[in-house]
Amino acid sequence: MIGRLSVIIPSRNRADSLKALLDSIDKNDPLAGAEIEVIVVNNGSTDRTSELLAYEARLPRRHRLMVLEENRPGKSNAINHGLDAAQGDILMIVDDDVSLDPNCLAKHLEAHERSDFSAIQGKVLPGKDPEGRSADPLRLREYNIPLIDYGSEIVEIRGLTGTNMSFQRKVLETVGRFDVRLGPGASGFSEDTEFSLRVRKAGFKIGYTPHAIVYHELNPGRYGRVYNRDVQYRKGFSRSLYRHDSILFKVFPDLLANCCRYGIYRLFGLTQKAYKTEGRMMKCWGYLVGKFSQRGRAGRRDAI
Repeated sequence: MIGRLSVIIPSRNRADSLKALLDSIDKNDPLAGAEIEVIVVNNGSTDRTSELLAYEARLPRRHRLMVLEENRPGKSNAINHGLDAAQGDILMIVDDDVSLDPNCLAKHLEAHERSDFSAIQGKVLPGKDPEGRSADPLRLREYNIPLIDYGSEIVEIRGLTGTNMSFQRKVLETVGRFDVRLGPGASGFSEDTEFSLRVRKAGFKIGYTPHAIVYHELNPGRYGRVYNRDVQYRKGFSRSLYRHDSILFKVFPDLLANCCRYGIYRLFGLTQKAYKTEGRMMKCWGYLVGKFSQRGRAGRRDAI
């Protein structure tokens, strides 16, 4: 029987979003017999996050709240600090700009109890914008939020997205903590992807449950092509730090193929396909820049 779930929330400069998340967690009913601890790691916030957490810590809560400070920049540093403090048998990570479905925590625990998966990915659906408006289903890509939906059944998958993921303590003890070179505040992305690679390499299985749902807020500052290009470029740059794809036989051919597809999609007015393909082009470009900058630094070190 699972005894305790630790919910780890790395947070920086999203006080309003964090408040909504904490309120949604407090409405969650745990699986019978399970204890819940909530660990918020304030990653050097300069807004009113510190004041909010001091206030929240004084309130009577359904689940124990622990507040930690991590001043080293980077989401991975914050996650690792939370993992070090966590006492749970199951370790769950959620982003600070989501709200939980009332059954989310119980469904994560249930998925671990009723399957042979050692790590679980939950569903991520679009939430609402600051004005309370829902997403346009025909333009979901343009909101630039992670959307995770592998259908209505519990299935095995290849990777985790840190927005809504959990894993058993034995996974952490085997594969180690998150790579601090990666993620927001460092390279920008891929801390969860690289962690997933180590999880699978160690022989653990990753599963998806459609029943553990979070709703990602819609932020108008993230809408559109400019933000998407920047995000995909940083994803490519992040990937260059831990992957070793062939530049000649994979990255360049992918870049050229996507450039051709992009031209065709724009010509025929296929805007959503063009949007996705433009992101793939920028991801390839970011990977190339990352690899060549690493080689440049290595060359300068060798010359010293």
